[in-house]
Amino acid sequence: MIKREKYLTRIREFYDVDLIKVITGVRRCGKSVLLKQIIKELIELGINDNHIIYINFEDVEYSFIKNYLDLHEYIKEKLVDSQKYYLFFDEIQMVEDWEKTINSFKATLNVSIFVTGSNSRLLSSELATLLSGRYVSFKIAPFSFSEVVELKNIQGKRDVEDAFNDYLLWGGLPQRFEFKTEDGMIAYLSDVFDAIVLKDIVKRHNIKNVALFQRVMEYLVTNPSQVFSPTNMIKEFEKEKIPISTRTIYECLDYAESSFLMSKVSTYDVRGKRILSRKDKYYLSDLGLGQILNINKKTQFGAYLENIVYNELVYRGYNVSIGNNNGLEIDFIATKYNQKEYYQVAYTLSNKETETREFGAYTNIGDNYPKYVISTDKLDYSQNGIIHKNIIDFLLEDW
Repeated sequence: MIKREKYLTRIREFYDVDLIKVITGVRRCGKSVLLKQIIKELIELGINDNHIIYINFEDVEYSFIKNYLDLHEYIKEKLVDSQKYYLFFDEIQMVEDWEKTINSFKATLNVSIFVTGSNSRLLSSELATLLSGRYVSFKIAPFSFSEVVELKNIQGKRDVEDAFNDYLLWGGLPQRFEFKTEDGMIAYLSDVFDAIVLKDIVKRHNIKNVALFQRVMEYLVTNPSQVFSPTNMIKEFEKEKIPISTRTIYECLDYAESSFLMSKVSTYDVRGKRILSRKDKYYLSDLGLGQILNINKKTQFGAYLENIVYNELVYRGYNVSIGNNNGLEIDFIATKYNQKEYYQVAYTLSNKETETREFGAYTNIGDNYPKYVISTDKLDYSQNGIIHKNIIDFLLEDW
């Protein structure tokens, strides 16, 4: 397994800071491995391993820890001196009222605390209040394409292109690369998707009509990178004689977000400088989790490419919104450190109409922030100060 240096660089300065380190992300994106990499670094820094306590709450060995009191009692027995301990709690949302014990440990013990979870309740408004000013959060994603290239030690240009085509369809969940056959990989991804739907969502939110919810999830994950319209979804379901309300649709969307299966991105009016309501797009945390339900259907290459660029921008630490420039859509406005970048994404610019549309979206934007168009084309289409980049070159560039 590769060392996830981009994430470690962000977390490293907090190893001994008196804040709870909250690490979130979709199931099987590599949170547990990242914790173990942090532990390895601590040992290399001279921390005695008997002052490092790691618990994975998905391990049946710890199934006796059901609530915050059980956790408090178990950990207190492990602390035998006053030196600093490093506590790692993996998938802590499985412990009822866990935050009570974590707060207590932080307030009374000489500890550095790391927690992970696959549900956004870790950072819900209620929990944020309980941990107010006491935590720092990091969102972890499946492998970026550059990490895939590193993982597989890919060198040749043709091999890189083949790896990208594979990544475009099957995503970057780390364990899926362990499978040698497509059937094995599909079975694995299907199991992960089912675990997200049935364990992280259905069970947690006590959903009664499981069949309807699964159908909604199928619709959502096979239609990424689109401005979401509940009206269109209702019409689609009416064709199948499935009644559904707008309220139910938005509840399902909230559940998909809470499990980190999808991310909602709002639209920003460039001229009016305001967020436009009900103009949201949803992007998959991993394209493989959508592809397993899209087999034998027409692949939406443009939408998938846009999804990859969104995930890459988030991986690079940008805050991302969709832009509306007087009715022209800008795929992404990416901001970081008070700097801004604009991105348009198209599968190919070989069609003159597409080229005009993608570059024309920047018409009359008066600022001098960088503006990019990303596509699979190898020919450089840069023009009028707008930079064109090949998608693979973009994903593999240093930043």
